[in-house]
Amino acid sequence: MTGTRIAALGHYQPAKVLTNDDLAAMVDTSDEWIRSRVGIRTRHVAGPDEPVDELAAHAAAKALAAAGLTPTDIDLVLVATSTAIDRSPNMAARVAARLSMGSPAVMDLNVVCAGFTHALATADHAVRAGAATRALVIGADKMADIADWTDRSTCVLLGDGAGAAVVEAVRPDEEPGIGPVLWGSVPEMGNAVRIEGTPPRFAQEGQSVYRWATTRLPPIARKVCERAGIAPEDLAAVVLHQANLRIIEPVAQKIGAVNAVIARDVVDSGNTSAASIPMALSKLVERGEVESGAPALLFGFGGNLSYAGQVIRCP
Repeated sequence: MTGTRIAALGHYQPAKVLTNDDLAAMVDTSDEWIRSRVGIRTRHVAGPDEPVDELAAHAAAKALAAAGLTPTDIDLVLVATSTAIDRSPNMAARVAARLSMGSPAVMDLNVVCAGFTHALATADHAVRAGAATRALVIGADKMADIADWTDRSTCVLLGDGAGAAVVEAVRPDEEPGIGPVLWGSVPEMGNAVRIEGTPPRFAQEGQSVYRWATTRLPPIARKVCERAGIAPEDLAAVVLHQANLRIIEPVAQKIGAVNAVIARDVVDSGNTSAASIPMALSKLVERGEVESGAPALLFGFGGNLSYAGQVIRCP
C-alpha cells in the first residue's frame, strides 16, 4: 500500500448569475436580509439544458488538463451528488461517456454536502489498496432543480456548480498528500437536511444544523488534524462545506486555524452541496492563495447528518 495525493483540481459554474436583488423580485426577501443571515451575495444557476453530468464533465476536463493527463489515464470515476434525477446511467458513467474515457469503474456517492470528502477518502483507499491507479473525484450538484423557489428561508441559499480532483499514488519515498479520513454521522439528526418528495425538494432545520456545526464540529475537525499529525495553527487553508458564512467563520476560529486562509466561496456561489469544497479549494489554488504542498483542512457536513474530513496537501 502506498499513499496518494491530489495531482490537480478544476471547477466549473454555469454562466447565469442570480443576485439577491433578483431573488427579492421572486420571494419576500432582500439583499440585506440574505447577507446578514447567510453572507451570500450571488449564486450561479444552471439552465434546463445544463444537466449535472455536464457541470461535472467541465470541471473534470479542467482538472485533467491541469494534471497533464488524458481521460484514458483514469481508471476510477467517483461523482458525489444528491441531485441526479435518473437512477441509471449514473453521473459517473455519463461523465466517462462525455469525456470518451476507456473503461473506468464508475460510481456515484450520495452523501449530500459531505459527498466530496467521502468520495475523496474512497478514492484514496482504492488507490492505496491497488484497486485503482488514478481516480477522478468530482462533486457536482444542480441545486436549482430541487429548490423550493417559494420558500425564502431555503431558496436564497442554493447554487449550482462542480469541482473535481485527480487523485494518484505518490512514490514510496514521498509523504502522502491525502491524510486519514475521519467520518461519521449523527443518526438522530438524519432529518435535519432533506431532499424528499416528487418532485424532490430541499428542506432543512437550519437552526439545528447551525447549533450542531458551531458546537460539535470544531472538536471533530481538530481530531482530523491530530490524525494527520498537524497542529491547527500550521494549516495554510481551511475549506469547510460552504453552507453559511455564519457557520464557516466561527467554526474556523474555534478550530484554532489562526494562520489559515478561510475559504469563503459561499459569498459568490451560495451552497452548492457536494460541489462546494472542491470548487472553493480549486479557486484558492488557482488564485495562488495557498502554495503547492501547503496543508489544507477539508471538512464536509450536511444531509444524514453525515460528516467527513481530511488534511490534504495542495497541488
